[in-house]
Amino acid sequence: MSLPPTGEQFVLRSGSAEATVVEAGGGLRTYRCGDRDVVDGYAVGERAANARGHVLAPWPNRLADGCWTWEGEEHRTPVTEPESGTAIHGLVRFVAWRPVARAGDAVELEHLLHPQPGYPFTLRLRVRYELDAGGLRVTTTASNAGDRPLPYGEGHHPYLASAAGLRVDDCTLTAPGAVRLRADDRGLPTGREPVRGTPFDLRGGRRLGDLVLDSCFTDLARGSDGLARVRFTRPDGTGAEVWLDEGYPYLQLFTGDIVPEPRRRRGLAVEPMTCPPDALRTGEGVRRLAPGESTTSTWGIRPLG
Repeated sequence: MSLPPTGEQFVLRSGSAEATVVEAGGGLRTYRCGDRDVVDGYAVGERAANARGHVLAPWPNRLADGCWTWEGEEHRTPVTEPESGTAIHGLVRFVAWRPVARAGDAVELEHLLHPQPGYPFTLRLRVRYELDAGGLRVTTTASNAGDRPLPYGEGHHPYLASAAGLRVDDCTLTAPGAVRLRADDRGLPTGREPVRGTPFDLRGGRRLGDLVLDSCFTDLARGSDGLARVRFTRPDGTGAEVWLDEGYPYLQLFTGDIVPEPRRRRGLAVEPMTCPPDALRTGEGVRRLAPGESTTSTWGIRPLG
């Protein structure tokens, strides 16, 4: 029996909600609540294009020229986005993840990343997906399984669904970032600017219209529970909220303008990140894990309406 491109499918169910997590890349393929899609996923026979649902580790976003330095030693990892000359979204997007715990409404997957050219460290990753009436909860734990300190960054890449026949243009976005990282034409940070008074001030909510987003935000406003929240709603008031715990001080928003038709601007990528783009090179936000040390971050999606 042949396997789909993303390998084994792990289906989670809770009430009227259903989510599918995949073996290849350990990512989220689908999430439905009742008769509507919460995320803009992909079919079982498709490959996860445009990082759809991917886990991004040991760095999220782009790394300039695939070149970086750690404790005085230079490293070079393959350039995986030739058009920008960058290494994008880490090393675990298309590798096999194995289930280490499983229930009807939850699955926990693990991948052991062995030392390799450009990242000579041993990193154990676990991602746990839990589905209940309140939504989907995703917890990522990274552990240094080697004998030397390592640098680590991580993100996730879900696309929130608009609706059949709609583009993100028709939807309203509320997002908590007070500062946007300016970027060059390669998508690499060149500085910071407050969003106040710019089209990128999404804190009060706005209809997206023709706004183009492929931007990283920080200084995220948080509630008394420590969570930052992004709300994406359709004209009928339905939609989804993505929440991020304090392990994620950065947020990438992407309106999918470079995604080929028919999916262009059909979903909004809301990407929790522990560090900004190009972090391995700049050092900003990178977590240093000593041998045996771990770090855990959690985010989730809550259906609205």
